[in-house]
Amino acid sequence: MTGAGPAILRPASGAASARTVIGLDIGGSKTHGIRIVGDSIMADRLAGSANVQNVSRETASRHLGVLLGSLGAADAGRVYVGAGGVDTEEDKDELRGLIAPYAPHAAVTIIHDTRLILAAAHVRTGIAVIAGTGSAVWGVDGQGTEVRAGGWGYLLGDEGSGYWLGREAVRHSLRRYDLGLPVDELTGALLADCGLSSPESLIRHFHGDTDRAYWAAKARLVFESADRGHAASERMVARAAESLAEQVVQVSLRLMHPGPVVLGGGVGLNQPALGRAFTGYLAAHGITDVRTLENDPVFGVSYLSREESTL
Repeated sequence: MTGAGPAILRPASGAASARTVIGLDIGGSKTHGIRIVGDSIMADRLAGSANVQNVSRETASRHLGVLLGSLGAADAGRVYVGAGGVDTEEDKDELRGLIAPYAPHAAVTIIHDTRLILAAAHVRTGIAVIAGTGSAVWGVDGQGTEVRAGGWGYLLGDEGSGYWLGREAVRHSLRRYDLGLPVDELTGALLADCGLSSPESLIRHFHGDTDRAYWAAKARLVFESADRGHAASERMVARAAESLAEQVVQVSLRLMHPGPVVLGGGVGLNQPALGRAFTGYLAAHGITDVRTLENDPVFGVSYLSREESTL
């Protein structure tokens, strides 16, 4: 029952249960959580983003409190967290500190959210690609060597992400305005979706009270315009796919491991045009085992917890 309201699951007692595992996938737009008891998923909930690169610590804590409360995390013995922006031990410790009040008995394991993608695809080795609000590529080989590319955040990169595409749509519209060109299909769709009347108003709107999730959601306008044959939108989709593919090639060369490549994230999962272009670019580099994730990354926690229990 994904996205159900915050009904609280009451633990049977104050003691932690080793059989109860909470899984979290903290993205730029939302946080997805599940409660696993034994081998069964007992609850599936959504809350706002708890990524401190996107929201304040106070907001992240509030969203985690609502979500973990609705999952009954007070009696969990283990919490697995996949999150972007956890690049150092300090980052992980900060996130553990936000989770601890709501899961006081749990051992908390924090991994980069790209790792959840491989786990959700039920593979131990390969290259995971996130194309969501942000973007990142992460790979691991059979010896446990890990390599990543991108995932630098919206100010430094995130090429091929939803935010990047939304921003490119704004830049396209403003560039046409500067050249004195008429409003085209993409600009018209963008203005209508933002409730604006003229391209120049996009400047204030972009720098005003909007966030990354807001602009990432505008990526769908680029795909819709591309599907209708709008040439500039087609080029944006092609550049997004090429940027993601280049990062995969970079990781593959360093690992000397060609795949499988697993594409996930909201944009990766929901925009077939990106997947087709992405697959085509990789095929040109001899990488042909490319898969699109068929379920949400958080369900990779079930795979990770089973793997750990067999060690």
